[in-house]
Amino acid sequence: MVNRTRNLYLVPYITWIALFVVAPIVLIVYYSFFDVEGQFTLGNYAKFFTPVYMRMTFSSFWYALLITLFSLLVAYPTAYLLTRLKHKQLWLLLIILPSWINLLLKAYAFLGLFGTYGFANAVLEMVGIGTQQILFTDFSFIFVSVYIFIPFMVLPIYNALEELNPSLVYASRDLGASSWTTFRRVIFPLTLDGVKAGCQAVFIPALSLFMITRLIAGNRVITLGTAIEQHFLVTQDWGMGATIAVFLIIAMAIIMIITGNRR
Repeated sequence: MVNRTRNLYLVPYITWIALFVVAPIVLIVYYSFFDVEGQFTLGNYAKFFTPVYMRMTFSSFWYALLITLFSLLVAYPTAYLLTRLKHKQLWLLLIILPSWINLLLKAYAFLGLFGTYGFANAVLEMVGIGTQQILFTDFSFIFVSVYIFIPFMVLPIYNALEELNPSLVYASRDLGASSWTTFRRVIFPLTLDGVKAGCQAVFIPALSLFMITRLIAGNRVITLGTAIEQHFLVTQDWGMGATIAVFLIIAMAIIMIITGNRR
């Protein structure tokens, strides 16, 4: 009776997974075997390994790696500082709050901030540097992407730091370890699961960015996400777009396995 009730509770979950996870992946794989004329082909997979798409793949991984690295460099000290503040829940809420705002609205806000007559260039004019081309550069793309993904990196690291037993830190200091040694040998290894979770939450979506590349980076940054958008919405070559998506799914699965908790 207990097992039957438990299985009954699993029905909504299994139905959701089947309809909104498994079925879309099956459709993507199915469409990847058809060309633009609807004929069955394996040519899409052969085409993916041409230099053009290999450069896009390398570019996607490179930018996703940079975004994840800079997010981690900002998020870890931020999360560490939050655990030391008095009203840490309030400060954590203020960090997470921007993630509730629509992504498109935030992108357009940065168009105004980084534009020729925007706030950033106004500050540069004030300090005597002069107007600079900030929009449609690698800097603007990475900066905006890091800003957007920061909350997703801060939260798991913050939770890991909160779960850390402070007596271990006190013991390290009592034994004569410096602050840096304590961090390197005690704090960071014990919060590594939070770091891995944050890297997953940032790297995987950063790998398939396309809207930010269009609005903030212009045509300077071409990623696999941009290529998928082009194939589905512009060239109508759904087969090639689906093929790229298949490789992205495989890459994301590998990343999840590598960074997963093996306990």
